[in-house]
Amino acid sequence: MNKYLFPIYAIIIGVAIAFLTKKQKSIYTKLLLSFSGAFLLALTLFDLLPEVYEHLNAKHTGLLIMCGILLQIVLEFLSKGAEHGHVHIHQKDTKFPWLLFISLCIHSFLEGFPIHQHNDMVYGVLIHKIPIAALLTSFLLQSKYAKLQAISFMVIFAIMTPLGTLASNTLSINPTYLMSINALVIGIFLHISTTILFETGEGHKFNLSKLVAISLGVLIAYFI
Repeated sequence: MNKYLFPIYAIIIGVAIAFLTKKQKSIYTKLLLSFSGAFLLALTLFDLLPEVYEHLNAKHTGLLIMCGILLQIVLEFLSKGAEHGHVHIHQKDTKFPWLLFISLCIHSFLEGFPIHQHNDMVYGVLIHKIPIAALLTSFLLQSKYAKLQAISFMVIFAIMTPLGTLASNTLSINPTYLMSINALVIGIFLHISTTILFETGEGHKFNLSKLVAISLGVLIAYFI
């Protein structure tokens, strides 16, 4: 049951953080982003990547991973990078951000698929979603969108990952196709996590707190 509920808990925690801090982006959010990026990257390398290469043709797997990276680039073109902490919502804009909404829903739905075969991945998704939900909520609070629209946005965003897990768990999908989807998701995870790690640094200066956050993310992922 946790594999369905944890992604929803992540959104609830992120929303709570946004309401408590009332800030667009704090140093703690940046550190949490760094930790989440390292944690998600490490879990992907430790758990997902070896399995898909074991069950699929190596070159085919590499192609699918690259397709996942390209897919995430397209999704980020629509969302302007919301998946890794960049949320660009104009405060005077009252039109619902459909491109952002659709992009985040596709991303969230796909990231739910590997959770069925790898319960540990739910922790990576949980940690990844908390700072994203916090930043997204902060911008929605500052926007001119109707409250019902903002609430509906976050509710649907919250349930998309569990829906992906449910689809992976209940639909009669050929195991080879499931592995192919996982390879695609690996590309998505690789792109997001590495982008987070590169972008949370300021001016490429040495940052001890960021290094500690990244090291903790890798270490915890290793021992899960």
